[in-house]
Order: sequence, then structure tokens, then C-alpha cells
Amino acid sequence: MLAFTACEDDAKETALNTEKVEKKAPKPVNKEFGFILDDYEVVDGVIESGDSFGYLLDQHGVDRGKIYEISETVKDTFNPARITAGRKYMILKAKDSANTPQYFIYQNDRINYTVVGIGDSISASRKKKPVSIRKREVSGVVSSSLSEAVAEQGLSNLLVYELSDIYQWSIDFFKLQKGDQFKMIYSEKYIDDTIFAGIEDVEAAVFKHGDRPFYAFQYEVDSVTGQPSFYDEEAKALQSFFLKAPLNYSRISSRYTKRRFHPVQKRWKAHLGTDYAASRGTPIVSTADGTVIASSYTSGNGNYVKVRHNDKYTTQYLHMSKRNVRNGQRVKQGDVIGFVGSTGLATGPHVCYRFWVHGKQVDPYRQNLPTAKHIEPEHKDKYFAAIEGLKTALDEIPYKAI
Repeated sequence: MLAFTACEDDAKETALNTEKVEKKAPKPVNKEFGFILDDYEVVDGVIESGDSFGYLLDQHGVDRGKIYEISETVKDTFNPARITAGRKYMILKAKDSANTPQYFIYQNDRINYTVVGIGDSISASRKKKPVSIRKREVSGVVSSSLSEAVAEQGLSNLLVYELSDIYQWSIDFFKLQKGDQFKMIYSEKYIDDTIFAGIEDVEAAVFKHGDRPFYAFQYEVDSVTGQPSFYDEEAKALQSFFLKAPLNYSRISSRYTKRRFHPVQKRWKAHLGTDYAASRGTPIVSTADGTVIASSYTSGNGNYVKVRHNDKYTTQYLHMSKRNVRNGQRVKQGDVIGFVGSTGLATGPHVCYRFWVHGKQVDPYRQNLPTAKHIEPEHKDKYFAAIEGLKTALDEIPYKAI
């Protein structure tokens, strides 16, 4: 009897456990853009070249009169004429017999989107996906190139551009050496805590180039514009009057020299410029603020732009595929003035960068060029207090060894 009772109890327990196993976990809610998608018939799509807002709605049963009404009602918030090829969209339809379209969702970018009510109630509202910010501390070492150094650490290639932007006035990225090291404290953006959405902010960095550490701390001096700049550990500005190069991260294919064999003319002559090889269409930027004094074409220069920066300095940019400025136009440092090409006497896509001091062509890499304004003495104590913790945190990050 005792044995029988024990078996009966075991059977009951087994039955209860089986019942527990058979109970299914609740189905996760499929929610996006603030909607429970399981409540709708969902159409996902990508806008193709030639698509219009009207065409897309027409394909899903919205009549032309309703399309016109929607367009007129929402045009102040959502301009239907400005939808862009390559952007994603979603149409949510009611689960009724006609599958009536209720919402059109246009993804402006990875974070921002617009919800257009296209059912009985017509409306439009701009929204953002939930974005979280994560702080990171990283380091890397250059073995062959900065891009590879970043990739070896499993980091986003966006950091290459962040570093080149920060140090473009103080480090020649065409002369990086094996063993150069960097450390950074920065923040990344994530959509819904999972999808990487870019770099939010770089707070501090140090780039050890040729055994010399170049510190950079982001700090807001001008409270009127709210635009922060980068300064070093001595409160000196990293920004210079001139950029190091007219391209964002390329390679020098030919330097300034008094004697070079010209690849097209097949003779020895002076090359009074610096050639930067890059892919056709790469943006070319003005290396400093100034006024365009020439935007033209010649058989030798091809499409070219010349910029006067002040009474002392002038720069010129040759062989463009296309010019992006006109004579007399004011440009700021970093403005795109044209695009890399091979017009004129050129064998391949590049920009020839020429530099004048008081009307004489010189090698820009041999000039003692002016820098931006440093932090004023009366503000230095506040600056040093602000960067103290960041510098300590940077110094405590171990450098990566080769």
C-alpha cells in the first residue's frame, strides 16, 4: 500500500509538471513606431526612384481625391513632394474586409520618422524612435592604417572620421607611423537599446603620434553659439586657421617639388602643388575661410577653384570633376567647393592643392601657419577643472600594444 501510494503521488506530480510545460509563454508584442503591428495588415517597402506619395497610396486603394485631401492637409508637417528614393516606409491597413489603409509611416532616417494618418482622421506628426546613449572607453594602435586599427578593435569606422576631424589641424594623417596609439572617451547612440545608430559625442581623446601625446578635450567656450571646440591639456585650441588637407582622409600621391617628371607632358618640370589621390566624386573642401576669386576651367588645370583667405594667403584646387562655388562667393573652412576628378592635365582622379603666401607659391607643409584662438587666461581655471576628471580617466585607459 505504501509503495502504491508513493507511485500515485509521483503520477500526480508528473501530471502537474506536464501541465506546466504545456503552458505556452505569452507571445511577445510586435510593436514599432508606437503601433502594435499585429493589429494591422502591414506593408513594408522602400521608395524607389520615380515613386511618389500619390503613386504609393494609389497602389493600396486610396482614391485620388483622398490623396489630394491628405496632401493638402499635412503639407505643413509632411511634404509629400519631398519623399526620397531609398527611404523605408510602412503602410498599416485595418483588418477589415477592404484592408482600408489607416497610416503611412515615412522613415526620414534611422531615428526620425513621420506618421501620416490616411484613414478617416487625416493628420501628420513627426516622431523619434527611442534612443539610448552608452559611454565607451577604447584604445587602438596603428599597424598599417588608422582604418585597420579601428577595425581590429571591432569599432565603428565612424571613429576614423571623428579622429581625423578632431586632429585635422594638428596631426598629418598621411604620415601616421606604425606604433602610433590612440585612446578615446565617447558616446554611442542605440535605437531601442539594440541597433547602433552612430556616434553621439566625443568627450576626450589622446593620439600618441611619434611618441608625442596629442590631447583633445571638448569644451564650450562660446555660450552664445553653443558650439564646443577641442582644446589640449594646456588650454590651447586644436583648430588651426588652415586644415591640413582639402580632403577628408586620402593619400598624397605627389608632393610639392621643384623638379618632377610630368606624367602627361613627359618632361621634367616644377610641381608647385600637393596631389591628393582619391575616388572620383570625393568632396573637396576649402582649407580656410575666404572668398572665391576664380571658379573656372583651363586646359591644364581642368575645373579649378581659387580662394583668397586674406592679404597673405591664397589657395587653389585643380582637376575637379565639378565645381560647387561661383566667383565672389564667401566660403567657410570645410565648405565643399568641388569634387575630385581628372579634368585638365591629369592621369587619374585627384586634387592638386596649391598654396600662395604673398603671391608666391610655396609648400604648405613647410609653413608656420596661424592657429585659432586659445582659451583666455581668466577662463583657464574653469577649463582645467572641467577636464581634470576626463584626463585622469583617459590616462587610466591602457594603450593597446602592437
